[in-house]
Order: sequence, then C-alpha cells, then structure tokens
Amino acid sequence: MAPEDTHRGRTTEPESPSVDFAVEPMALELGRRFVDAGFELSLVGGPVRDLFLGRTSPDLDFTTNASPDQTLGVIKGWADAFWEIGRDFGTIGLRKDGFQIEVTTYRAEAYDAESRKPVVAFGTSLVDDLKRRDFSINAMALRLPSLELVDPFGGVRDLHAGVLRTPGTPEDSFSDDPLRMMRAARFASQLRVDVAPEVRAAMTAMASRLTIVSAERIRDELVKLINGASPRAGVDLLVETGIADVVLPEVSALRLEADEHHRHKDVYQHSLTVLEQAAALETGPDGPVPGPDFVLRFAALLHDVGKPATRRFEPGGAVSFRHHDVVGAKLVKKRMRELRFDNETIKDVARLVELHMRFYGYGDAGWTDSAVRRYVTDAGPLLERLHRLTRSDVTTRNQRKADRLSFAYDDLEHRIAELAEQEELAAIRPDLDGQQIMAILGIKPGPVVGRAYRFLLDERMENGPSSEEEARAKLLEWWAAQPESLGTDKKETE
Repeated sequence: MAPEDTHRGRTTEPESPSVDFAVEPMALELGRRFVDAGFELSLVGGPVRDLFLGRTSPDLDFTTNASPDQTLGVIKGWADAFWEIGRDFGTIGLRKDGFQIEVTTYRAEAYDAESRKPVVAFGTSLVDDLKRRDFSINAMALRLPSLELVDPFGGVRDLHAGVLRTPGTPEDSFSDDPLRMMRAARFASQLRVDVAPEVRAAMTAMASRLTIVSAERIRDELVKLINGASPRAGVDLLVETGIADVVLPEVSALRLEADEHHRHKDVYQHSLTVLEQAAALETGPDGPVPGPDFVLRFAALLHDVGKPATRRFEPGGAVSFRHHDVVGAKLVKKRMRELRFDNETIKDVARLVELHMRFYGYGDAGWTDSAVRRYVTDAGPLLERLHRLTRSDVTTRNQRKADRLSFAYDDLEHRIAELAEQEELAAIRPDLDGQQIMAILGIKPGPVVGRAYRFLLDERMENGPSSEEEARAKLLEWWAAQPESLGTDKKETE
C-alpha cells in the first residue's frame, strides 16, 4: 500500500500500539462510497496482517454489512469491471486501478459434518464475522475510511509473539473448515510462526476430518507451504500432528524405525535437510532456477519416498535400498495424481526423483562422454534442477566424503560445459532423421525405421556428432546385418 498516503489508525484494544497505516487512496475512496450509501466497509484478513509485517498484498479483501445486491449498487459505475461468480457466498469481485478486489457480506460459515461444501449464512456484525475467520492474525479489520483497527481476538499480540491461535476454540474452527489445519502448517512455513499448544492438539485430534476436503484445496495449500520461507517447519507440523498421514502419507512413512545398530541415517530428517538445501540453491529471477521453485522443492522432499518399500538388511549388517529411485518415482506419480496436480508438474517431479541417484558412482568409476551426454539428454529441461537436487542430497557429516562428492559433481558440470561448447547437448538427435533413413534404405514407415533411428542415436551418444556421409556409412553397415535387408522379413518394408 502507498506509503505517501499515511493515516493514523486507532485500535479497539487499548494495549495494542497505535500504528501508521499506509492505505491505498482507492481503498479509502471505496470506504467513503459505502459509508455515504449507509453501509460499513472494512479492509480485512491478510492485507491487514501484512500492514504489520511491512508487506504489500496483491489482492485486497473487504467485508461489509451490505448485501451482494447492495454492494453492486455501490460499485456499479465506479469499478473498472466486476463479476458475480461468488455471489452465492456473499462475494462480489471487482477491479479498480489495477487492483483485484473482493467485497464480502458479513457472514457465518460452517461445514456440514459430511459435506465438502460450506453452508453460508449472512450476518450483521463485524466482530461476529471476524470470529469465524481462521486465525487471530487474520481476524483483524481496518474500518474505512476512518482507519479504526478492529482487533477483538488479539491478532496484533499474536503476530508480535509469532504464534498462531484461533479466534474461538480450535475445535470449532477446524470443524467449520478442516482445511484450516493445512493453513496452520502453511503459515508456519510462510510466516515462520509457531502454533499454540491447543491448536497443535486440535490438529492432532482432528486430522482425519481433512478427508472431507477436496484434493484440489489440499493441493493448493500444500504448494503454498512448500514454497514458503520455512517449508521444513510446515512439513514437520504436518507429520507431527498426523495430518501428513492423510494428505501425504509417503512423507510420514520416511520415519523408518531405526535398527538397534543405527546402520542407516534418519531418512525423514535427511529429506527435510535436502528440502532446505535445495531451496537455498534456488536463484534470483534471472537465474536458471528462480525461487521459490515448487518442482525442485517437492522433488527434494520426496526423493527418498521409495526407501521404506525397498529397505533390506543385508548379511554383514549393511542396509540397502535397491531401486528406491524407480519405486519412489512411481509413488510420487500416484500421490500427485490423487492430489490433482497437472500432468507436467507430476512428470517433472517424478523424473527428478527417478534421476536423483544417477550421479552416484561418477566420482569412483568416471563416465565416458557418452554417459555424460545421456545424463544431459535424460534430464532435458530439468538439468539445472537436477544439479541442485543432487548437490542437496549430500547431508553427510563426514566432511571428507562431502568434499569428494562436491568435487566429483564440480567435475561433471565442467565436463557438461565442455561438451556443450562442442555440441547442443540439450537437444541431441541422430545425425540422420527418419525421412533420410527411409530414403537411404529404401524402406517405408514402420518398426525398422525406429530401430535404425535408435541405432544412430546410440552412435551419436557414444561417439559424438558425425557428418552426413559418415552417418550414411554407419547406417548402411548396420543395415547389412539386419534380416530385413536380406529379404528374410519383407512385411515391415512393404
């Protein structure tokens, strides 16, 4: 909000400090329009909270005692555009001077015990409206245009204390809208706040109630949590309260029971550390992986979810997790589909999980140029994310081992850069395309063309680029050894 238009706010709580509120002139103008029409209007929720945090809210939420029809009467002819898609819930949306605005009639909202949809009843009291909101830090309002702060549930106090409380009892709040339990974890990540003991207890007792909430709503809260400033705190809260058992059970399962000889690391804590380290490797907006990057972060959290299903105790005391990368990728796809993620995001996260072990062994055995090319080609557009995921996966306390792995990956990236100077690794193709293959061999489209294409691709990977003449000679040599060229199987070429 504009710092140049500052007004003194006064609070309904004597113990709360007076605050200089910098409010957009547009919001003050809207407030005057409602007051002149005989109604109340208040800025409410996140935008008011963000005033105390020194942040700017891109969207502005207002509440009023006017009905939706009365709200339309106030804004028509003033708003640049408006829409009524949320009218049944008391919400009128509008756009003014580039701001996206929602004006909602005071209401009391509750969930039917067996329904995913809220039951809405309009109210007449601002305080009653604030009481039905999720947390005290979001249950503050700024009356307009007077700039009176209405804070009946101690939101300012809790914001300064860094604690999350509900306006009423958390049991009533979470019963009204179970998704608020997910929001608590999301705010723990975004705002770095702790939840009050009674809130944590209610989350633990009522976690199963999230089963009535749609997968899409849970997904959206999960994305905001993972993209927050402290995703580890948010994930940990989900796991400790049992909410992850409902929405992300694969993460809860990472808490493997430690065997008596402690022959493997704590996979759950390791995964949280990898998540933190991956987030720390994100770049600015002009870098290759601008943060927050959900795909990288979610892959970091889930990269070892295949371990519980693949853990084996070997003779001699060793513990193995063979093929946990492949198993994990399948589990990731299944969970993300259930959470209604889009196909591209599912594919990208699962692919990173599948590839996260590919690098190991490079420092010991070394790779041919062909292996480096395959690494780049298989990663495709995910290469920069894979670099960061692989580096983040090193959480050992053995500094010598950590240094060795870091040096090996430095070397791999150097070799990738060197090869990239010689050829376009990100889009490696055979030296001849399908049309050229058919023309040279005199064959029609069919499986043989695919086999020839794969042969030339392998040659390209192994030996680098060839001239068209060289590729033609290799193709004809390969073709001479194929049964089709000898006429033993004419079906594919006819």
